[in-house]
Amino acid sequence: MKSIVLNGQSRSTGAETIAALVAELGFAKGTVLVELNGTALRHEEWNGPLREGDVVELLRIVAGG
Repeated sequence: MKSIVLNGQSRSTGAETIAALVAELGFAKGTVLVELNGTALRHEEWNGPLREGDVVELLRIVAGG
């Protein structure tokens, strides 16, 4: 387990990648935007390593009218 900051809150996770973290949280790939340590990530960048102390922001995409 590693400690990260997720949307401003400390959280422990066993996820090794952003993709694994998104899945761990129960989100489908196309429903969230991800920022890692201040940098927005494209989907193809989600397989990079998630490290101790990383700061992750997840923004859920919802349809509206």
